Amino acid sequence: MSARTSLTIVLAAGEGTRMRSSLPKVLHRVAGETLLAHVLKAAPGGDGAALAVVIGPDHAAVAEEAQRVRPQAETFVQSERLGTAHAVLAARAALERDADDVLIAFGDTPLISAETFAQLRQPLAQGAALVVLGFRPNDPTGYGRLLVENGALVAIREHADASEQERAIGLCNAGLMAIRGDVALSILERIGNANAKGEYYLTDAIAIVRERGLQSIVVEADEDEVRGINTKAQLAEAEAVMQARLRRAALDAGVTMIAPETVFLAADTVFGKDVTIEPFVVIGERVSIGDGAVIHAFSHLAQAVVGKDASVGPYARLRPGTLLGDGAKIGNFVETKAAQIDAGAKVNHLTYIGDAHIGSKANIGAGTITCNYDGYGKHKTEIGAGAFVGSNTSLVAPVKIGAGAYVGSGSVITREVPDDALALERAEQSVREGWAKRYRDAKTRAKSKDKSHRA
Repeated sequence: MSARTSLTIVLAAGEGTRMRSSLPKVLHRVAGETLLAHVLKAAPGGDGAALAVVIGPDHAAVAEEAQRVRPQAETFVQSERLGTAHAVLAARAALERDADDVLIAFGDTPLISAETFAQLRQPLAQGAALVVLGFRPNDPTGYGRLLVENGALVAIREHADASEQERAIGLCNAGLMAIRGDVALSILERIGNANAKGEYYLTDAIAIVRERGLQSIVVEADEDEVRGINTKAQLAEAEAVMQARLRRAALDAGVTMIAPETVFLAADTVFGKDVTIEPFVVIGERVSIGDGAVIHAFSHLAQAVVGKDASVGPYARLRPGTLLGDGAKIGNFVETKAAQIDAGAKVNHLTYIGDAHIGSKANIGAGTITCNYDGYGKHKTEIGAGAFVGSNTSLVAPVKIGAGAYVGSGSVITREVPDDALALERAEQSVREGWAKRYRDAKTRAKSKDKSHRA
């Protein structure tokens, strides 16, 4: 199979009016990825694999998404919607390059797998001219039936036109098909529009293949794989199927999930070994979780990296750009964004850390806020290794807290705090004195401990 070239034509021109959305249908998301992205990632890739995406007029966003996912993909515009065969012929320039296998797929079937594309191609290598993907739904009402005689596909009968005997057939048309490249263009060009709607239908290709004495056959897929998305309800159904797949894959890879049915994953989530995910966790796209990490209940992560043996939550939110070092801890009701939190650092509770770098083994007290936005731009907070920031502190960025520095509770820090310094800005005098004593005592204990270790 690897020696055969392929062209996958993905039809993505639909407006999706039943989605009740201004967003093109194929740009809606399942498990953090667009419907189109799922299909493009499943389509054949590597040397000799070409991609053509047929889009509607003024759908530049769809073209951009295709290029993002598969940079080598070409896009073609179907200026008029005159049926599926008409849409395929919009990619005529790609068809004329004579790929060995031509696959026709739809941009709204996000559950299709690479294995199914390979299954469609295999009979072409053995001489079949056309292969149609079939499935057996629990309720076949409304689907076109595949009429098979002696192993050959002889017709696709639409439900409205089917006899009672034909409606009893459980094998239905999924829409996807593969055509041998040396005959694909000539077959598509012969499809006419002599029907009530005046449109050109791919299903008419079966009759043309038979007229030419060529072979057409059916291969079958699971119903879930060929689910098309036309409504928000169907989008939700596809999400449920995808989540079940992702949870099963994570469990099979060794992730511990206490209540997997309550956990939501993204298609690109990466897990290390011995990861534990507690109930009601939501993981968005571009999240990597290292070995031994624990994500506690009711936490939400997106575009974040969690280091080995780190702990997140419960009720934590890691927003895009969060880099959590090995053994670091993000506690309950903590939010981070664009923050690097180094190994062993602790941000335990009720705290916001944004546009910041927290050094290793630093401790950030409850209620601390990095004031990173001044109404015009974002600014960075830097906290050195081993620093201690007391509760209810506001760090007004840009600001730097030195390594080993001690910031007293209730402080508002607006200027740099040097290494090993004590900062008690805007605190009451009694609090200042109390913290000063605690700081001196802590430093004395630290020095004594250091001397005993050296001894």
